[in-house]
Amino acid sequence: MFLIDTNRLQAQRRLDVCPIALAVAAVLALLLVTMVGAKAQPVLDGFLRASKSCPATPAIRSDDNPGGVVLTPGRTYRLLAENKADGSHYLLVTPGASPEKRWVEKTCGERVAFEAAPDASPKGRPEMAASPSASPASGDRRRRGSRVIVAMNWQPAFCEISNRAECRSQTSERFDASHFALHGLWPQPRGREFCGVSSALRSADENGDWLDLPAPVVSPTTRRDLERAMPGTRSGLDRHEWLRHGTCYGTDAEEYFRDSLWVLDAVNASGVRTLFTTSVGRTLTRDAVRAAFDRSFGAGTGERVRLTCRRDGDRTLISEITLGLSGDIRVGADLAALIRAAPEARGGCSEGIVDAVGRQ
Repeated sequence: MFLIDTNRLQAQRRLDVCPIALAVAAVLALLLVTMVGAKAQPVLDGFLRASKSCPATPAIRSDDNPGGVVLTPGRTYRLLAENKADGSHYLLVTPGASPEKRWVEKTCGERVAFEAAPDASPKGRPEMAASPSASPASGDRRRRGSRVIVAMNWQPAFCEISNRAECRSQTSERFDASHFALHGLWPQPRGREFCGVSSALRSADENGDWLDLPAPVVSPTTRRDLERAMPGTRSGLDRHEWLRHGTCYGTDAEEYFRDSLWVLDAVNASGVRTLFTTSVGRTLTRDAVRAAFDRSFGAGTGERVRLTCRRDGDRTLISEITLGLSGDIRVGADLAALIRAAPEARGGCSEGIVDAVGRQ
């Protein structure tokens, strides 16, 4: 007969359990540290307008400064966080640096609500320093490698189920009856919106009171071109698009809309528009639209196109196409290369009718 030493057995079991308990404790400790760290870096909106040439470093407790990055007095930098509530340092974006996210002392400048030129802000109100339509400081541009989506409506289909001002006034002679109309240019990733916009303005935008929003500041030429190519200006679409998306583009309103119109004009001057105008009343497939992009802008560009369709009774109408771009987007750049550099897009609807102007 074998005798079992129960004391030894229990001790062995305790030893077996010990590594497991230690592992669980380590995981819990890591989670606790992560939670504390998250609380220690409150997320911020707005910008820092630099007043001093402060070093911008990847870590607060290290003087290591790859690239020797320093703030430029008078320039504004997008804020991301601070090291803790009422802390000593801001985390901000330094465009072109590697890494771009850097820490600076809070005394290096003043926090402002919008990106603006130094002389554009009212004195004594740094938190409401400028209109979001103001020009950014000299040298502030979108980041190289930016990704955007340009949305272009086929307005006759949009107006089949909309009673907006631009639809009530649409005629067969108007530009958008036979051309793609500008919806907007949307910086990516999705959700990158309302950069530095006050809660009051954002609330007004989300309530749909677009004509009550401030008009974006653009030149008379751009205003004229917008009113032609973006019929939604009649209901304040330009104001909405600027506040929601343009404020995250990294330029002033003039450049944001000029870049948008440049892409729209290129598509309208291509075989893609010809395909639509010669297919009015008929069904177009997604493959046919993508093939038209490949013929117009080069192989592979069609894979960056997505179709959006709307139901109108028993009909499915193509109401919008979206086009992805990635790179240093500006008027005169190689558009085909910018399109090919963007990620491939999910195709959206597989086919739809190209609608004619007027209620069908």
